[in-house]
Amino acid sequence: MFEKRLLVPDRVRRPPREGFSWIDRRFLHEYAARLSGDAVFLYLFLAAVSDQHGLSFYRDSTIAVRLRIREPAVVAAREELLTYDLVAYQPPLTQVLSLPPARLERKDYPAPASLVPVAS
Repeated sequence: MFEKRLLVPDRVRRPPREGFSWIDRRFLHEYAARLSGDAVFLYLFLAAVSDQHGLSFYRDSTIAVRLRIREPAVVAAREELLTYDLVAYQPPLTQVLSLPPARLERKDYPAPASLVPVAS
């Protein structure tokens, strides 16, 4: 097993005194690969600027300037996030939602030997 160690001990990340944000690592494992780059970028931005309830109220034009993308790209990215139930939107509010419950993927396992019919 790999043992982790701090690379720069005097620069350990701490929660900010003001503001509040985090990214659920499930977002990266379960959603990021399905989304466009703009949608991932927008999600990270919204998570970073939201309050403890996931709320923010940036205008599309402001988000476009901050992310250096065009406003229609912001709208399209938000639509992707809405499709995957990652955000809720009622202008001017956007809420980053808790991630939907993880889906259990059914795996087909071979039948136990005791259940496999024996040719006679």
